[in-house]
Amino acid sequence: MKKFLLVALVAVGGLLVYRQIQADRAEQDLWTEATDSVPAGTGTSA
Repeated sequence: MKKFLLVALVAVGGLLVYRQIQADRAEQDLWTEATDSVPAGTGTSA
């Protein structure tokens, strides 16, 4: 029973870490888009 609880706690901890990484990545993408010196869609096409 103790092993099951340990595995469950590790799984929950892993899920929380994964969700935090995803949130940080999404925030970084948002900042990159907001602070990009060249707005999207204004590329040089000849």
